[in-house]
Amino acid sequence: MYTKKQNAAAKVKKSAANTKAARSRRTAKADNGPKLKVIPLGGLHEIGKNITAFEYEDEIIIVDCGVAFPQDDMLGIDLVIPDFSYLMSNKEKVKGIFITHGHEDHIGSLPYFLKELNVPIYGTRLTIGLIEAKLREHNILNSVERNNVEAGAVVKIGKHFKVEFIHSNHSIADSVAFAITTPVGVIVHTGDFKIDFTPIQGDMIDLQRLAEIGRKGVLLLMCESTNVERPGHTMSERSVGGIIDKIFDESENRIMVATFSSNIDRIQQIVNSAVSHKRKVTFIGRSMTNVVKTACELGYLDIPKNTIIETGEMRNYSDSEIVVIMTGSQGETMAALSRIALGEHRQVEVKPTDKIIISASPIPGNEKNVYKVINELLKKGADVIYEGLMDVHVSGHARQEEIKMMHALIKPKFFMPIHGEYKMLICHRNLARDLGMDKENIFVMANGDCLELGKNSAKLTPNAVPSGQIFVDGLGVGDVGNIVLRDRRHLAQDGLMIVVVAIDKYSGEILSGPDIISRGFVYVRESEELMEEARAVVNTALDQCERKNISEWSYIKTLIKDALRDYLWQKTKRSPMILPIVMDIE
Repeated sequence: MYTKKQNAAAKVKKSAANTKAARSRRTAKADNGPKLKVIPLGGLHEIGKNITAFEYEDEIIIVDCGVAFPQDDMLGIDLVIPDFSYLMSNKEKVKGIFITHGHEDHIGSLPYFLKELNVPIYGTRLTIGLIEAKLREHNILNSVERNNVEAGAVVKIGKHFKVEFIHSNHSIADSVAFAITTPVGVIVHTGDFKIDFTPIQGDMIDLQRLAEIGRKGVLLLMCESTNVERPGHTMSERSVGGIIDKIFDESENRIMVATFSSNIDRIQQIVNSAVSHKRKVTFIGRSMTNVVKTACELGYLDIPKNTIIETGEMRNYSDSEIVVIMTGSQGETMAALSRIALGEHRQVEVKPTDKIIISASPIPGNEKNVYKVINELLKKGADVIYEGLMDVHVSGHARQEEIKMMHALIKPKFFMPIHGEYKMLICHRNLARDLGMDKENIFVMANGDCLELGKNSAKLTPNAVPSGQIFVDGLGVGDVGNIVLRDRRHLAQDGLMIVVVAIDKYSGEILSGPDIISRGFVYVRESEELMEEARAVVNTALDQCERKNISEWSYIKTLIKDALRDYLWQKTKRSPMILPIVMDIE
């Protein structure tokens, strides 16, 4: 027998179950229609190479199209770009590319993509200006449609998409976030951002508009994760200017500053300090000079007349009148700072009186290269100032408190952390949970995963689309793959031995050789005994072939390779690449 109290509780429980079931039926009914697919093709579990496709029925729009820079084991590789094969196989659906800002990890792959699939580009004025310089280098500028869009404007594209540009703050001017209106709901893509209350140029991030969009309802928030592991707030860009000015006050000799070429606000502050201290400025590095030229033409850099001089003109001024602004803050091998540090630059040589400022923090993975450059500069007697010593750099990425504010304003139904290594995405997931979001509504994805969104639902599909890395080596795009990289690593680690043998085509008799050439394995003149024994090993293998009347090239080469590899490993515990060359002589 139930008591009255138990009967009442049972009724409440039943009513709640009925309500939940009814809501579930309404949700299922509402979500029977077509779904929006969100497909990241780069930027997840990595730094850089950012690109995401949004697909609804017969239309696709793309947000960003960036590059990543090669890791240490990618020998000879210049750039890493996304695998575009999914987009190429659906090329008739692609309607346009929307760019959040002008950094390489968001625009660097555009020339390679647009050569294969020419679609319109949409971006703010500076972003389009930087893209145009890149397209001009690749000789495709005149064939690509570019669209300048101001923050606050809305672009309607195709039948299904509307993209609103929302003013943001980052370490480059004219950065934006996107509010993408689709048939299933609104997606907010933050791009790279920070909340800077005192930006160098323009207004602070448009928090008011983000809050308005949040109040109306947001289906999915895609928020960057680069600095999510760091508590607190990111400092304003303006704070760096005071530090730089103080360094200028205390310096009586030449000052050199390495920074990101795209950090126009930083460059402006360095120029301001140079002008106030009556110094001339020279820019070194191709990307630096290109960006400065574009930014000056578009009015994003204000450099007084007669301030800039050519690098070769420095000899006409005393060191106290010179400021050098250059590339190489990440220790890149071919960048200006690295070449100067190694004494390989044709026009600039480090002096013990130089003050060198590295106004950037190492991108994850670049630390070793940066510290190597710092050490080389210190060995030459220069006074080197970097982030570990003074606050000569602030990040362009939001820290935890700013990211929390973004979540609080947007109040999304679903959430997908973007732009970062796996540990960053996990940290961002945990932060969202701490803010009260249901773990079932958070999607930590990998490149190639597909998130299907309905008006009230979200789920990962079981089948991923093609994604990955395409290597750019010189003019070659995609012709260097993992097997070639493996061979390059093998050559770099253990060297090469070439075995040359000439054989009579008809009799199989050895006419000359074996001659053995060593490159990167041992110094031949100091290893004559080893080389003689190696020749004897090859001769034994050739004798074996002769006794068995074997004249097939492939078999002879394999036998030489196996015999020599076993011998060298036994003697040196090293395994060089062995390349047998068998020549038929008539």
